[in-house]
Amino acid sequence: MNFAWLKRYMPRGLYQRAALILILPIVTLQLVVSIVFLQRHFEGVTEQMTRNVVVELQYIVDLVNTAPNAETAQLITRSLGEPLQYFVEVPGEAIEGDSRLFYDLTGKTATLVLHDSLDTVQGIDLKSDDKWVHLSLESRHGPVEVRFARRRVTASNPHQLLVLTVATAVLMTIIAYLFLRNQLRPIKRLSDASAAFGRGQSVAYRPSGALEVRAAGQAFLDMRNRIERQIEQRTLLLSGVSHDLRTPLTRLKLGLSMMEDSEDVRALNRDVADMEQLLDAFLSFARGQGAEQPEATDPRALVERVVENAQRAGQKVSLGTVEAEGTALFRPVAVQRALENLVGNAVRYGTHCRVGLSMTERAAVFRVEDDGPGIAQEDWENALKPFSRLEPARNQNKGTGVGLGLSIALDIARSHGGTLRLGRSADLGGLQVDLVLAR
Repeated sequence: MNFAWLKRYMPRGLYQRAALILILPIVTLQLVVSIVFLQRHFEGVTEQMTRNVVVELQYIVDLVNTAPNAETAQLITRSLGEPLQYFVEVPGEAIEGDSRLFYDLTGKTATLVLHDSLDTVQGIDLKSDDKWVHLSLESRHGPVEVRFARRRVTASNPHQLLVLTVATAVLMTIIAYLFLRNQLRPIKRLSDASAAFGRGQSVAYRPSGALEVRAAGQAFLDMRNRIERQIEQRTLLLSGVSHDLRTPLTRLKLGLSMMEDSEDVRALNRDVADMEQLLDAFLSFARGQGAEQPEATDPRALVERVVENAQRAGQKVSLGTVEAEGTALFRPVAVQRALENLVGNAVRYGTHCRVGLSMTERAAVFRVEDDGPGIAQEDWENALKPFSRLEPARNQNKGTGVGLGLSIALDIARSHGGTLRLGRSADLGGLQVDLVLAR
């Protein structure tokens, strides 16, 4: 059978699912015990006790019918009934119909047995006084009103077993809930530490809990330490590479500046500038988020600063719709570098760029649009790869792009627990890039 439809109604969290696994068997057990006890054992006991009473009631009716008159019948039944705890009135008040409380399940069984065993029953009242049974019987001297204790037909304190079962189940559920919470807390801490590390934050974490959870936590710590060592070694390596490469480039620039101006010298200067641009882009991509720590940042002020810097540089960049209030935990320098790369790409391939911002409770979305040729949908995946340069339309007469702008932005977005989405601008017609960062 296909139970796929059931997944829509199932809880998604581990804690909720574990609680469901715990509570469902307890509730099912309670229902089974209650049904079996009430319908099998308890109803059987009630039926047996009621049939014992039926024998005595039939004897009382026989005595009344054999008496010569009602007064004699009253004397006989009173002398017999009081020792047996029966209170009989001859003639008495007739009871029409049966009455009981809606939740009196044993009363229903007793009523059915009395009617089935005695043809002379006129009516049974179990509602006016729950400690007594009132009924009227037909006789030759008129209605016989009989009153006897309810415990004669039903067991005393019948709810004790159910109350004890429910109380025990509640107690065990609370104990299991506390135990379950303690078992799931280390998993939640491991999940939080992993999510924080995915956003570039290294929070304190110590493995705890069950052996399997401790093993997973230790494996996470080992993985985090290896990645941090790799990042540190990469940063040291790139620092040395940066120094070694910039020194000969500086000597080349100095030597070219001392030469006479000519077409060849200008071409060499352009090559040197391209090499510097490539080196800066490569170092920016390889450096990634660096050692910058997240801090409370105003996204609105960050967007406005990026737009102002671009405008001062002579670029045609405007501020779009900004819907943001409050702060978010970002690395402001890294986010600004990502936005500047996106704006640089936009003005390189188009004539106008627009930067907007929107925020929700979970994420901040920076939107950069341009009026350039855009990127075909089938090339979106390749455009996000490092050193990917789309040819020929997007790069035609647009300089010597290195192909790292989108990759740097994507790397920064992932370090903030977000992503980078490409699309086509509905207003400007060019490329639309959404830098999505988790708050």
